[in-house]
Amino acid sequence: MIARIWRGWAPATTADDYQRHYAAEVAGELRRVPGFRGARLLRVGEGDEVRFTSIVFFAGMDDVRAFAGPDLEWAVVAEPARRALSRWDEHVVHEEVALTITAG
Repeated sequence: MIARIWRGWAPATTADDYQRHYAAEVAGELRRVPGFRGARLLRVGEGDEVRFTSIVFFAGMDDVRAFAGPDLEWAVVAEPARRALSRWDEHVVHEEVALTITAG
């Protein structure tokens, strides 16, 4: 399994807008990708900004390509996200999931 990791920052005033966009738009798009295995959106306040970390899990790199297109290392940042965020990483990181530990 592959984890696609990306970070973006939003002013505190628009952070909830970004989170809603992720929950509705991004989640809907991801659910249509074969090989999508789940996602987490992490959030932490940093002064007047909120930093988001998105971790999306795919079965393999072909599934990542189905989501991101041929330029796998470039971030996919839709216009509604660009309006809510003040800045973001242009590049993403892909890492192989070595171990998963679940509760119980």
